[in-house]
Amino acid sequence: MNDLKQDKYNQIVKANVVGKQETWLLLEEFLNLSGLERDKVEELIKDRSIKSKEENGRIYIEASTGTSALIKKVENRLVSLDISGNALDPVFVEKTIATILGLHDKVISSKDETISAFKSENSFLKEALVSMQEIYDDDKKTIELLRQQLQKTQEEVEFVKRKYKLMWGRVSNSTT
Repeated sequence: MNDLKQDKYNQIVKANVVGKQETWLLLEEFLNLSGLERDKVEELIKDRSIKSKEENGRIYIEASTGTSALIKKVENRLVSLDISGNALDPVFVEKTIATILGLHDKVISSKDETISAFKSENSFLKEALVSMQEIYDDDKKTIELLRQQLQKTQEEVEFVKRKYKLMWGRVSNSTT
């Protein structure tokens, strides 16, 4: 389940050079949420009203620029309708609000997924640090134990040398 969330996180959210988080939606998903026609969205991409990128043959739309472009387009349309004196169609207004709310919900859920991914990554790193500290402590104990054994072995070697000198010293004294 964590891998699925991580894959979804990698698919949706990418960090740019500045470190700001961006939410990327597939073009088809953006079209479904916005209710716009593909031609109009491609036109907005061409005049750089909407930030987009292409990866693995798929076109991605950055959600905040898509929302901003959509709001500006609706704003311009509302202003032009209002200036011409025509009444606004309530269905159009409802659809526009629903689209904006849908995009907002997508951004919020992506943000929540990002936060969740960061939290799981932080807990993983914390566990790794704790594990490394335990290994370090075990290694430290092992080194101290080996140091003590080396000290004992050196003392035994010194004792054997003294005993050897004493024994050979007596043998040489008794033969003379």
